[in-house]
Amino acid sequence: MPTYDYECGACGHEMELFQGINDPVKKKCPECGKLKLKRLFGSGAAIVFKGSGFYQTDYRSEGYKKAAKADKKSTSETKSESKSSDSKSKPSGKSKSGD
Repeated sequence: MPTYDYECGACGHEMELFQGINDPVKKKCPECGKLKLKRLFGSGAAIVFKGSGFYQTDYRSEGYKKAAKADKKSTSETKSESKSSDSKSKPSGKSKSGD
């Protein structure tokens, strides 16, 4: 549930109110009792990220990174080996018939 900022138009009283998104907007000022309370536009329902940043690499351990590199190398080596063995085992496709 977000926190909303309110301000009274009559007495100038400002307050924050923790309420649900679907709750009705408050209109009565708790200080002066008049129906001049208005909800202000602000960061009420916004998500605020604090800190140095959020990156995919922030959550990866060094061990995971090393294992991923090793797996990537073995995959690329397997692909290059299969290409070279395929080219050696395939027949040229030309036949010498017609003698």
